[in-house]
Amino acid sequence: MTKNMGNWDRGLRLGVAAVIAALYFMGMISGTLAIILGIVAAAFVVTSLIGWCPLYRIVGVSTCGPAGGIRAA
Repeated sequence: MTKNMGNWDRGLRLGVAAVIAALYFMGMISGTLAIILGIVAAAFVVTSLIGWCPLYRIVGVSTCGPAGGIRAA
């Protein structure tokens, strides 16, 4: 499994997951929305930690590289 996520992409995903967690713990989201966003946050954390996104693989995108920009894999 070759990494296809750059550092900025990984950091952004972790940041979004942290915001979702904060909204949940502050009671601003609940119910079905909280469950859906929790699943998204968990997926963001896992993909950030391993540096590989299955959706990027399917569409042929990689955000890691010399310039750190999006490029075809």
